[in-house]
Amino acid sequence: MAIEYLKRASKTPETETGTAREVVTAMLGEIERRGEEAVRDYALKLDKWDGPILVTREEMERRAREVPDQVRRDIAFAADQVRRFADAQRESVKDFSVELLPGLTAGQKLVPCNVAGCYVPTGRYAHIASAYMSVATAKAAGVGTVVACSTPYRGGGIHPYVLYAMMVAGADVVMTLGGVQAIAAMAYGLFTGKPADIIVGPGNKFVAEAKRMLFGKVGIDVFAGPSEVAVIADETADPLMVAVDLVGQAEHGHESPAWLFTSSRALADEVMRAVPGLIADLPPTARDAAAAAWRDYGEVIVCDTREELVEVSDRYASEHLEVHAADLGWWREALTNYGSLFLGEETTVAFGDKTSGPNHILPTKFAARYSAGLSVHKFLKPLTWQQMSRDACKTIAQVTARISRLEGMEAHARTGDYRLAKYFPGHNFDMGVPVDA
Repeated sequence: MAIEYLKRASKTPETETGTAREVVTAMLGEIERRGEEAVRDYALKLDKWDGPILVTREEMERRAREVPDQVRRDIAFAADQVRRFADAQRESVKDFSVELLPGLTAGQKLVPCNVAGCYVPTGRYAHIASAYMSVATAKAAGVGTVVACSTPYRGGGIHPYVLYAMMVAGADVVMTLGGVQAIAAMAYGLFTGKPADIIVGPGNKFVAEAKRMLFGKVGIDVFAGPSEVAVIADETADPLMVAVDLVGQAEHGHESPAWLFTSSRALADEVMRAVPGLIADLPPTARDAAAAAWRDYGEVIVCDTREELVEVSDRYASEHLEVHAADLGWWREALTNYGSLFLGEETTVAFGDKTSGPNHILPTKFAARYSAGLSVHKFLKPLTWQQMSRDACKTIAQVTARISRLEGMEAHARTGDYRLAKYFPGHNFDMGVPVDA
């Protein structure tokens, strides 16, 4: 396999996790001990917020009146795209029942979680899209109570556009909280009395670590970290467009990897020449983030064949994966590990981040090897049920008793013994050899 690194990252997604783990451990311990008081203290210390945590419906409606009409229309359009895609996902999975043998019927019933917590970050940027990505999807799944949290924005309440997006998407409860304290408050049901069954939404390394540490006490969407992008490009690709898309995702943050996998050395060279200039032309906040991300986490890999490109891409399992190459159908079938796939130069990650429909809350740090992004399925529990007649019980009980006794589990076996003795008195069945030790 011929692979050449033209640029290799000096850091990995795990480089900064140690500090985050230490900080989050201390914060969660404090919140678990002191509850709402600790959350208020952290809100004041970290976000300079001492106002109400719960946002009333009247306050939401008042602030919504301040949102310009074009912003309203854009948010409504994008939220509707996400909702329609989520509705289609919900329709793709159904309750069912099947007769496994005469008299034995088993089935699946899809039951939504009762309470979902949706985190919407507003740190370096106001992530308006994350509000409808999470909240609208939860509502499409049928979740009864959706609690949405977002950071106070620049010393005030929740960013007005984020708050409006929460309203449009259908949030039932909104809290002005950010960071670890928001995740903990939703997990423990602070301020609402409704502990979340699942918490979803993107965030920084501290938010991601809080979700990881609380997993088990509460469900989570994905094990997430800083946003990632990979672009697969062949000789047919537009080098400047590839560079623009790499920079477009690197602005997420200082630790956001941007990877180029290509079969064209010439294209790779052109992209590497273009990226610094594109970063330099950004406004200060984005320029600072993208420059650090490209310097520390950016990689460029050249392969000989498209099969090698697939192998490399699947190993990296990028959160976002663009393909700028000929024969898009081949790539769609060949690639297996990614959070979300963007086929063709017309279909950039930013469109999926904001508007097009499929969810932008996706796995990072190689988790796309075994998990998918946020969807209605994350909020649904496929609960199983079964019911059988006495004739079916006669068949199942005998096999169950024999296997149970082979395992040494006599009490299990006797649940079958008792039933057959009751339902078929006087009959002899092969129930296995009783356990005597």
